[in-house]
Amino acid sequence: MNGCAREFLGGCGIVGKDGVELETRATRRLLARLGLATVLGTGLLALPGVQGAAFAQSAAVHDVNLPAQPLGRSLNQLSRQTGLQIVFGTSDVAGARAPAVSGSIPAEQALAQLLAGTGMRYRFTGPNTVSIQSGTAAAAAPGIAAPAADGSVILDPVTVAGGAWDGGVNQVEITAEDLERKNPTDLRDVFADEPKIAVGSSIPMSQKVYVQGIEETNLAVTVDGSRQNAKVFHHNATNLIDPALLKAVSVDAGVAPADAGPGALAGSINYETKDARDLLEPGKTFGGLATASYDFNSNTHTVGLSAFGAEDGFEYLGYLNFAKGDNYTAGDGSVVDGSSSDLISGLGKVAYEMESGHRFEISHEQVRDDAPRPFRANIRELTNPRPWEPKVRDYTLNRTNTVFTYTDVSPEGWWDPKVVVAYSRSEVETPIYTRFDIYPGIGTTDSFNGKAENRFALENGSITAGFDFYKDDADLDAREDSATEHASNVGVYAQARLEPWDHTRLSFGARGDHQWFEGTTGEKWENAGFSGNVSGEYDLVPEFLTAKAGFSHVWAGVPLAENFIFNPGWDYGDGPEPVTSNNVTAGLVATYNGFTLEGNVFRTDIYDARVARYAVASAIAMSDVRSEGFEVGLGYDWGAGRASVKYADIDVTINGSAADSDIGTYLATPVGQIITLAAYHSFDEWNVTLGGDVEIALKYDNPSLPSYEVVNVFAEYKPEAAPNFTLRGDIKNLFDEDYVSRATYGQEFDNVEPLPEPGRSFKLTATARF
Repeated sequence: MNGCAREFLGGCGIVGKDGVELETRATRRLLARLGLATVLGTGLLALPGVQGAAFAQSAAVHDVNLPAQPLGRSLNQLSRQTGLQIVFGTSDVAGARAPAVSGSIPAEQALAQLLAGTGMRYRFTGPNTVSIQSGTAAAAAPGIAAPAADGSVILDPVTVAGGAWDGGVNQVEITAEDLERKNPTDLRDVFADEPKIAVGSSIPMSQKVYVQGIEETNLAVTVDGSRQNAKVFHHNATNLIDPALLKAVSVDAGVAPADAGPGALAGSINYETKDARDLLEPGKTFGGLATASYDFNSNTHTVGLSAFGAEDGFEYLGYLNFAKGDNYTAGDGSVVDGSSSDLISGLGKVAYEMESGHRFEISHEQVRDDAPRPFRANIRELTNPRPWEPKVRDYTLNRTNTVFTYTDVSPEGWWDPKVVVAYSRSEVETPIYTRFDIYPGIGTTDSFNGKAENRFALENGSITAGFDFYKDDADLDAREDSATEHASNVGVYAQARLEPWDHTRLSFGARGDHQWFEGTTGEKWENAGFSGNVSGEYDLVPEFLTAKAGFSHVWAGVPLAENFIFNPGWDYGDGPEPVTSNNVTAGLVATYNGFTLEGNVFRTDIYDARVARYAVASAIAMSDVRSEGFEVGLGYDWGAGRASVKYADIDVTINGSAADSDIGTYLATPVGQIITLAAYHSFDEWNVTLGGDVEIALKYDNPSLPSYEVVNVFAEYKPEAAPNFTLRGDIKNLFDEDYVSRATYGQEFDNVEPLPEPGRSFKLTATARF
């Protein structure tokens, strides 16, 4: 036998505490929370001066970085950098050149600067669509703006939108600016100050992400558009990602659009990696970046090196990151065995963009963690370990992701295509210990996947339609227990995003999927189903108060089981049931003079979720999962800085009883009440930025989880004499709190010592650009 399920058929030898069964409070609690959010939002109507407030989504300032180059190429790149759909004829711009344009400026100003002196004019034909015409063709057309020599424009007032509404009503958007401010070393840092997203474990290679209490394998997770199929071993991370490679992260919590991909039972997560244009300095065609950091708690040094460039339509990027260090010290002063760092990650991208707008890109990303870990990598140790089990064992976790993408960044009319073909792979290798023997175990999952879609631009929005596919394989090579499962799927989908009336935004879509599933015994089954979603926003008080709501029903087929619990002799009976879900969310957003106040309620119900175990009869065991709760948040942006406070109350049940982290493996985890605070301010006169964040987890009763409070602070300095150099200092866990992160496995059980978070940690980081 192999894996912890094979050590004894009962699982990992973990014993739960006695607890009071959680009473189901579904409908009453949801309605009460909706009422709370409504009262909270409508109470803001009493604030004075609402008619002068600026609505957050109307901001049209973008980070633009365009070198001097042919005009057609600049228009293509401006479209990508701002989200505008710029329509022009290639013959109109043939031979024309554009000046360098850079800075944080409105999209229209950047466009005017590009066209200055060319004789060309532009006209907004929709909230997100711009038509470029030659001076002759535009002479008789009303509303066409002629740029002056300095790039200024004289025309009737026009509303410019930085990008079309994407339909999300319960989203988390982590931008490049956010990542730079957070300086993350793992996924817990990436999602810091987002209480609806919890990350369990203190070791990156065993961290798992939970969105509103639901484990990420129940979400559509992509990296650069590539589907991730990484359910290998429940003691390891599902998706090991190096934050140093990330440009942005977006999360649709609960309700996700049809084009997010198959399997979006509880939403979607999209990780986007950096490319050359994110790193190039304005006006340069080549550059490099070197980053070095040192963590004094674990004596961990990290070095990142990259080179990148863009010229004549070609772009390239090479990025390598290394981390090496010792075991860290927890808040109680103890050294945590198996917590050392031995990680290498890399990212390579090559792209070519034609003047006509056709863009071809291929990227390869790889992350490898190779260090001794606790015997169960997401648990410090059992209080009653089996005699033949060592305290630590070797683990090697290797994840790769290769993606080819074609887009037309200068779409014309209804032609705005995107094609993605990708291959992702995750592998875990570790020795398996039995009472009488030790032998190697290798678990591998991979996914060959892709999609072809087109975005049809309309005057009041867009419709995206296409098809996608995946071929997922899960394999275990472990002597007599070697086995495989396979799943293939083809889906067709369409998603409309419209602004049909003033102050109203609607998104609705559907998809149909057909899946082929093959079990470890070679038996095969076919299933098919439909998914649908609808969401919308309405400005109750324009430029001040917006109501939003959404609903989705998702059909996700049959998920593959975890590799390390495969049983070649499983009894599938009449076949596994496809898993489905329903999601609902509603809320209010108010904005006033830099303040944003938001309240949101949600519920996710997952039906027939597969919870396979090693036992012969457990191949198609199923559970029903419910996550419900609410979140409120207040933020203030004063230009030189920002502050926020957020509160989330998340209640998770499995089969009607309170969830715990063991029965919730690959399903959900208890979360409870989380409060986060975050703030930073830039002192431009000193070139210094100061900031920090706080996480407060309140005591949870069922199951019993302790409370904690952890504070992190940072200071960043950019010398005026060396503008390409940045020095930063972080203090993690400032007050040396002895605590276990709320989503970490096993803290509800008497015979488990869970993984504690590092104690006070000083980290210095130096970054140089050239």
